[in-house]
Amino acid sequence: MLDPSDFIQESIEGMKNTIGDKKAIIALSGGVDSSVSSVLASKAIGDNLVAVFVDHGLVREGEAEYVEKTFQDRLNLISVDASEEFLDRLEGVSDPEEKRKIIGEVFINVFERVAEDVGAEYLVQGTIAPDWIESQGNIKSHHNLALPHGLVLEIVEPIRELYKDEVRIVGSELGLPDEIINRQPFPGPGLAVRIVGPITPEKIEICRKANAIVEEEVKKEGIEDSLWQYFAVLTNTRVTGVKGDIRDYGYLVVLRMVESLDAMTAHVPELPWPMIKAISQRITAEIPEVTHVSLSVSDKPPSTIEFA
Repeated sequence: MLDPSDFIQESIEGMKNTIGDKKAIIALSGGVDSSVSSVLASKAIGDNLVAVFVDHGLVREGEAEYVEKTFQDRLNLISVDASEEFLDRLEGVSDPEEKRKIIGEVFINVFERVAEDVGAEYLVQGTIAPDWIESQGNIKSHHNLALPHGLVLEIVEPIRELYKDEVRIVGSELGLPDEIINRQPFPGPGLAVRIVGPITPEKIEICRKANAIVEEEVKKEGIEDSLWQYFAVLTNTRVTGVKGDIRDYGYLVVLRMVESLDAMTAHVPELPWPMIKAISQRITAEIPEVTHVSLSVSDKPPSTIEFA
């Protein structure tokens, strides 16, 4: 049974001993894992921690503003708009793994530049247990990362032995707002894993709007706390529809809503049908490029939570 107070104290002392008076950086996404890790590291080394929010152009609606508003007074925070760099590299790429690889490479390049600018020697990561279990990589907590242009950072992972529910308990003990603690997980590659096929500015905007509608309606229904994730996927499939008095040929959007404890497994619960209908009606009415909306009912396993 996790004792959050003891864990926090041990984590802070561990980072103080490891990092000392040197500088460290952390990628802050606004999700609970990176938020908890950032606050823990900040308590350990203060302003020697630089929290970096990288806008890769694939974030949710209002994400950058949300992160800045929430953390600008809590952390030594800088924001980097690298959206053009990411989207240029992703142009024309359809394969999901290739997308993830490119995003990872560009992110590391951006992060390396920031690390050099601030003189960082350590990289704090919000890795949690399912991350390394699913990747079958049980690497020790402190190891080195050699960046593309020669910079070497030592990695510190303060919450790597915790599961998501335990991370939330620690976040509550740290005094983080409920909105952060209970926020649904958002993948590092962002909307790239919710856009099937090539990524374009038009598709990003469609997917971003559809996701915003799903989040609004789920919260209006009051079931957000019972769901692990809830979002919309923009497929690469076009379907004939009718808009007004004329036939149209638009995108198919898939709704994905699951319950889970730690993302190792997940299942689709019974969902309020009026809410599903409301989401479908809003998406097709407010996003002209979409003609059809469907609902994913597949559990994990055999499916994954995200589509790509």
